[in-house]
Amino acid sequence: MKIKRRDFLKLSVAAGAAATVGKPALHAFAEEAKKAEVGELPGEWKPSTCQGCTTWCPVEVFVQDGRAVKVRGNRHSKQNDGFVCPRGHLSLQQLYDPDRIKTPMKRTNPKKGRGVDPKFVPISWDEAFNTIADKVMELRKAGEPEKYLLLRGRYTYMRDLLYDATTKIIGSPNNISHSAICAEAENFGAYYTEGMWGYRDYDISNSKYLLVWGCDPVSSNRMIPATIKRLGDVLDNATVAVADPKLNNTAAKAQEWMPLLPGTDGALALAIAHVILAEGLWFKEFVGDFKDGKNLFKVGETVDEAAFEEKETHGVVRWWNIAVKDMTPAKAAEITKVPAEQIERVARGMAKAAPNVAVWMGPGAAMQVRGGYAAMAVNALNGLVGGVDNVGGTLPSNKVPTSKMPKVDAYQDELAKKQAKMKKIDQRGTKAIPALNAGKSGGGVVTNNVPTGILNADPYEIKVAVGYMNNFAFSCSGAERWEKAMEKIPFFVHITTNAAEMTHYADIVLPGAISKYEKLAWVKQKQNRYAQCTLLQPVVKPMWDAINDETEFPWMLGEKLAERGFPNLIDYLKKEFKDPETGKEATNSKEFTEYAVKFYTQEMWNGKDVGGDKINGWAEFRKRGMWNSDPQPYKKRWGGKFGKDEEKDGKVTTTGTVSHKFEFYSETLKKALAGHAEKHKATVDEILEACNYTARGELAFVPHYEPPFRHGDAKEYPFTFIDYKSRLNREGRSQNAPWYYEFKHCDPGDVGHQDSLQINPVDADKLGIKDGDPIRVTSVVASIECVARLWEGVRPGTVAKAFGQGHWAYGRTAAKDYAKGVPRGGNNNTLMPFDIERLSGANVRNGGFTGVKIERI
Repeated sequence: MKIKRRDFLKLSVAAGAAATVGKPALHAFAEEAKKAEVGELPGEWKPSTCQGCTTWCPVEVFVQDGRAVKVRGNRHSKQNDGFVCPRGHLSLQQLYDPDRIKTPMKRTNPKKGRGVDPKFVPISWDEAFNTIADKVMELRKAGEPEKYLLLRGRYTYMRDLLYDATTKIIGSPNNISHSAICAEAENFGAYYTEGMWGYRDYDISNSKYLLVWGCDPVSSNRMIPATIKRLGDVLDNATVAVADPKLNNTAAKAQEWMPLLPGTDGALALAIAHVILAEGLWFKEFVGDFKDGKNLFKVGETVDEAAFEEKETHGVVRWWNIAVKDMTPAKAAEITKVPAEQIERVARGMAKAAPNVAVWMGPGAAMQVRGGYAAMAVNALNGLVGGVDNVGGTLPSNKVPTSKMPKVDAYQDELAKKQAKMKKIDQRGTKAIPALNAGKSGGGVVTNNVPTGILNADPYEIKVAVGYMNNFAFSCSGAERWEKAMEKIPFFVHITTNAAEMTHYADIVLPGAISKYEKLAWVKQKQNRYAQCTLLQPVVKPMWDAINDETEFPWMLGEKLAERGFPNLIDYLKKEFKDPETGKEATNSKEFTEYAVKFYTQEMWNGKDVGGDKINGWAEFRKRGMWNSDPQPYKKRWGGKFGKDEEKDGKVTTTGTVSHKFEFYSETLKKALAGHAEKHKATVDEILEACNYTARGELAFVPHYEPPFRHGDAKEYPFTFIDYKSRLNREGRSQNAPWYYEFKHCDPGDVGHQDSLQINPVDADKLGIKDGDPIRVTSVVASIECVARLWEGVRPGTVAKAFGQGHWAYGRTAAKDYAKGVPRGGNNNTLMPFDIERLSGANVRNGGFTGVKIERI
């Protein structure tokens, strides 16, 4: 698909013309008193941070006469090189959205449900926090503070003040993050091969081969502006291959596109590994070699492990014997529908370019019902070609030298200490939901299982809940389960910028600040070999009275709890977060916010040599807006440093891999599964059966292929549904911005001002459907209505739709009829049923797990 230059110019002009939306009367490009050209007035570039996705770009905002009118990347950033993607510009319409929440409100209609008018009425901040404090104290006086629930959405690293400290001091274990709907299964794949639970960095500037798997790096997945800037050079200097069932932006430019069947990622990865091993093409400096130098990897043949001497890896021969030897390209071609010749070509190309190879794993390869092992298989390829911690490969991150959150123990009374240790509402760590974050049973969050706990009151009921920067009733698959769960919670507080779907179940609504423009906070991230700390700053004066959710909410609640005889929270915030420069305690929520940000970030600006940028004082830090680390060194974990043992109180604990090497046979997963099985008096095989995996025995400890699990019989629901992410999605928050619809055609195969389901013309012809026809799409759980878009970029038998549209709330643009709750388009998460990848706890949204049928309306 060609994007015309004038369309991009149009977007740039719109961003520059955002002075239009800087005034409450949204109708003028210039000042009322003077008809001046945009840009003629003097202005100032002010630093902040974009949170339109998880790239978290350092940015600068151009402010004229108190109005934000333009955005660019921070000139000091080594992460985005001073650039932003389209999301950075769209945020201007979020800031000046006329549908933003402008004042605290309370519900006056006790009935809750979709289509039910909450009958919200404005109230004062004082009334709002008095009501919230009374509800919290009711729980504590009843001896049941565990029935308080904190639901965290998009966050800054001020999160722990509300998410962790406030929840624990009240006395609840229920601080639930959004992380499992993001990419926990990705992290599972990395941890159980290389011992890193976190997102990888990609040194694509030095790559000779880039294999992108299950994502589109110019649209999503954590280094978007950097990839946009570099992709042209990468295409010139390296080979780019994409494994994805849908043609995305990167695939459209790549030398190789492998449109595999959804959910068959493990088979494709194993087949690539098979070619590399059978043809003797692995990177021997990292993996090692046969002792006599003769390659014994033969199709279908078992190899003696003693014949191979490994260097930085563990278990490559055992992996071959258990899972790889029989997965030939021909066999994988039958499973994936990717031609065997292409599989061989890609494998040989990767090996020839080794070790300057990056396999970029995205959620498409992992966020599947049985995606944990697929994620391991994809990441294992980085080990075979020696790209791990290497030039042009994948990298971990340098540390950002921030202070840790002070312990809360001294501020917890006996009730809080006892109840905060109770089981969590998301049921993590149960037999069928191991959630094995970093090797620990129940160590990970299971966000989308929270409705199960609430609806079944298992392990107990929830009576008071607080949510911020989230909209789980829209953003989680099986979304209607969240609606039913929210109906059941007696008292819910939502801190939000807009009246989202979740807001309609709230009893108290509090206006939240827009992160890029109105908050003071900090975040950390890594890209291009650099770690960074970047500030979010209030670059404009808020048009309405909104609060910083993570700092002002706990402060204001703490004050009210103190009035009711429980000063523990406010004492903690005052005493533990003094101004690092003066030693003063905060006296109000604004001071506390600044002191807390200074507390966390002080090592980067107080004169100590922590490496990276040298910043002289807090004032200079705020003026620059960010800190860059030194470049991440290569081969930092080579030499047996993929894990380490630590002894404390006579007990040895391992961080990273058990073998201290890159693991093709995962001793780390074996230990974690054995521990979880022992906890539940079961075998590992029984645990895997409960988790809906087919692996048994030794297969459980190596990357392997699991047949995809699908909701919907193929005869009744013949099409496999693909959910993908738009370049314009600010995590589902940009759909009340008119620019979102105007420029939607920037996504390959999509059309502006239309909610499209992409259908291959071959399939459409069989159904008698033409381009532009209104259609109904039905799964085993729900139906949605949208518009047919005939496009060759989806393989026959599959259909694809961008996540984002289908809001029945959020604003007059996002919804078709905001007042009546009629959605504009269809929400993918209404169509996709609830399911989770149980080993990690991740929400499922990929891997062909949803079958659908299509009919013309």
